[in-house]
Amino acid sequence: MRILVTGAAGFIASNLIPRLLNRGDVVAGIDNFFLGKRAYVVQHENFTFHELDLLDLDGVIRILEEFKPDRIWHLAANSDISYGTKYTDFDLKGGTLVTYNVLEAMRRTGVKELVFSSSGAVYGEPTIMPTPEDYGPILPISLYAASKVACETLITAYAHNYDMRAWIYRFGNIVGPNPTHGVIHDFVLRLRDEPTKLTVLGDGTQAKPYVYVEDCLDGMEFGVANAPGHVNVYNLAVDDQTTVRQITDWTIEAMGIDRGKIDVQYGDSPRGWRGDVPYVKLDTSRMTKLGWTPKLSSNEATKRTIREVVEQFREGPLK
Repeated sequence: MRILVTGAAGFIASNLIPRLLNRGDVVAGIDNFFLGKRAYVVQHENFTFHELDLLDLDGVIRILEEFKPDRIWHLAANSDISYGTKYTDFDLKGGTLVTYNVLEAMRRTGVKELVFSSSGAVYGEPTIMPTPEDYGPILPISLYAASKVACETLITAYAHNYDMRAWIYRFGNIVGPNPTHGVIHDFVLRLRDEPTKLTVLGDGTQAKPYVYVEDCLDGMEFGVANAPGHVNVYNLAVDDQTTVRQITDWTIEAMGIDRGKIDVQYGDSPRGWRGDVPYVKLDTSRMTKLGWTPKLSSNEATKRTIREVVEQFREGPLK
């Protein structure tokens, strides 16, 4: 197939693109390097990279007209929730308007299939846990999550009006190699630079499902191959949760730091920042009924990622 990937220099996309190329797909990628890293851009004869801001609708249309993709994996977004809280129009532009541009470019060029990375954050702080896909009303508490809700509704409307198919995945926390931010990424870099002190956002009791990136991609591809609907919405997570305190201890251990010689300072609230949902548990029964289950638990995914990121960033963050 001919596959276009947005956010191509980012965390999930840089793990997706090699698997697409390895099975013979021809791939094009788009990224503006806001969070993506140049070091993560894949080098391959069947991969073409475009440095472009997706807010440039004409530019997106031009790429689609030239490349003629069969399917788009729309993974570009501002996944740093706290950044969107500081700059209140950032998720509107980098999430909602960008998604509109992708959909509008699809409409104008005749592309019919979209795979979209949403988030379990769309549920806000639900009263039902594990939270199913039909939970409502959806009341997001971050501008990032509000943008994801808006993106989902744009996708469903475009799919209905212009005969598109869509697969929407509401993630748990995705972890693995090539991170651009996040708790493991941040802890490793902080401890590398200052191994005697670590400041933790929140009181460390935050508990969320961490999904290893290869499991995430397996699940997404399984859904694309097997979900029969015109618009398909799935929680993509694991059944267990990992706390920030566990991540703290495992990272310190993986870096070979004496626990007794480091001052770990926790916050007073379980919420790490405004818009943070401290406790997340998603109902994954819909994916299970479809026939897919992850290989790694949350704790297994977290421990593996810590080892990989410690090794990857031994000499410092990639550019």
